[in-house]
Amino acid sequence: MKLSKATNYALHTMLFLAVTSPHEHVGVAKLAEKQHVSPTYLSKILTKLVKSGMVISVSGANGGYKLIQGWEKISLLDVIKAIEGLSSMSDNCLNHNPNCLIQKAIESAENKFLNELNQTHMGDLANQIGETSLI
Repeated sequence: MKLSKATNYALHTMLFLAVTSPHEHVGVAKLAEKQHVSPTYLSKILTKLVKSGMVISVSGANGGYKLIQGWEKISLLDVIKAIEGLSSMSDNCLNHNPNCLIQKAIESAENKFLNELNQTHMGDLANQIGETSLI
């Protein structure tokens, strides 16, 4: 499974906000500059994070984006779902057999992967990292 660039930027933006300014608004220009990405592109990603309820957006001179209260409990899976949705790696077995061993093995591995992402929270990562090595 490969995550999109948008998801990668979303995850790094969330972690950057968590480490540098979890309670302050940060402008999209600063966030985009930190990741060497277009502010327009990052704005689209941030819009999805706002719609998902993980980030708050405030317009105006002192506006920008900040994390919601309780951001420490946002999981990597929450961010991935906000950007990409969640679809199975294996939709069905080639022969449409409900007892397909290959599909069961893939689903089992996928469930373990998703569980790991769900158990890894922004707060955990923020506690492990310093701003200098963030992005």
